[in-house]
Amino acid sequence: MFNKENENINIKEAETIIGPSIKVKGNFHGQGNIIIEGQVEGNIKTNGFLLIGNKSVISANIEAKNAKVNGLVSGNLKIDGYLEIGNSANIKGDMEAKSISISKGAQINGRVCMGGVAEKTELK
Repeated sequence: MFNKENENINIKEAETIIGPSIKVKGNFHGQGNIIIEGQVEGNIKTNGFLLIGNKSVISANIEAKNAKVNGLVSGNLKIDGYLEIGNSANIKGDMEAKSISISKGAQINGRVCMGGVAEKTELK
């Protein structure tokens, strides 16, 4: 279900699953792997993997160790490790990760920072 440099996550390894008929409002913080197939509005933070399904609608800032995005995300993503953007992803926000892969067909509207924190430059 989720591939990250030879690591896999499946339903049995997920600590939290938000199913397709579920709508969550508020801040969501977890330690383990999360699968989201429904709707989330607020903020999402996990120290594990985050999988956002094809039909998910997320309006949140996201922080995770590693993530795969397939659905609609409106918000910024800060990923400590690997971010995989699937071909059905539609992201409206800035992304920061150590490494990023973007599949053909993905839609992105925002800044992408890869490899570390972007340095702010001042205009003179």
